[in-house]
Amino acid sequence: MFRFLAIFSLVLLGLFLAELTAPVQRLVVVPWTGFLASASAFLLRLVDANVLSHGNVLQDMRSGSGIAIEAGCNGVEACIMLAAALMAYPAGLRSRMAGLLAGSVAIQLLNLLRIISLYYLVQWSAPAFEFAHLYLWQALIMLDVLVVWLVWLRWVTRRQYGRSAPPEALAAPA
Repeated sequence: MFRFLAIFSLVLLGLFLAELTAPVQRLVVVPWTGFLASASAFLLRLVDANVLSHGNVLQDMRSGSGIAIEAGCNGVEACIMLAAALMAYPAGLRSRMAGLLAGSVAIQLLNLLRIISLYYLVQWSAPAFEFAHLYLWQALIMLDVLVVWLVWLRWVTRRQYGRSAPPEALAAPA
């Protein structure tokens, strides 16, 4: 357990520090956030032609209301947490990369749902938006990270031990 926590903490710290650097912000975070806004606008325009995206902003062209997708709301931090958990568990590199890819897709799909729901909530009720943004969706995204990691953990242990994995193999890592 100590080994897992130590590696998890070090990888988490290293990735969070790397995310804060200007090159990573410029080359990864800002473009990804803009892509999320564009993807959200594309999905929203399937049902509402009045949605506009520019940069990291989603806006209703009629009312002018909208949301800005900022750091912490783009799913990057959730993917970093998943990456740290995957790297800390003793598994093969291919299994870790498969988990990171599939898990990041799952996290980002839920994040798109989050962004779209918040876009509509801000137009309906500011207090509901604040609650959903600050509390509900933060918890759900972190729960998603945990569920993805637990599903990956079960998949990895079944691959290592076969269908009849001993219960201790499915427990928390030593």
